[in-house]
Amino acid sequence: MLTFICWLLLWVVCWPLALLALLLWPLVWLISLPFRLIGITFEALFAFLKSVLLLPARVLGYRAQ
Repeated sequence: MLTFICWLLLWVVCWPLALLALLLWPLVWLISLPFRLIGITFEALFAFLKSVLLLPARVLGYRAQ
């Protein structure tokens, strides 16, 4: 909602720039998709490494408090 209100404010102040932002938003979204996928991949990789490294402690019965 805040993004929409900011866009409306931009529309009032400078409508050509607001139209340009509206037209370029799908392109920006498409360009950012690979970076999001890389982020998800690294997050999963670090979670996997954490679980592998903490496996001996979990097998021995350690419980975090």
